[in-house]
Amino acid sequence: MATFIVRGEYIQLDQLLKAANLVTSGGEAHAAVSAGRVKVDGALETRKRAKLRAGQRVEVEGHAEAVELLGA
Repeated sequence: MATFIVRGEYIQLDQLLKAANLVTSGGEAHAAVSAGRVKVDGALETRKRAKLRAGQRVEVEGHAEAVELLGA
């Protein structure tokens, strides 16, 4: 499982997907969420700008690794 350090209180889902290299653009991030390809803590996430905090886990269909968020 890959890790990503959250600097600050939270990071938006679309920003995380780009920063963690799970997608190549913001448009691709929005499309992945809209298509139902993204899960947060095992549950389908439909909010493109969901606020994610340290301790949460994000999975994207088609990627072998999940991303766990860590606090700074």
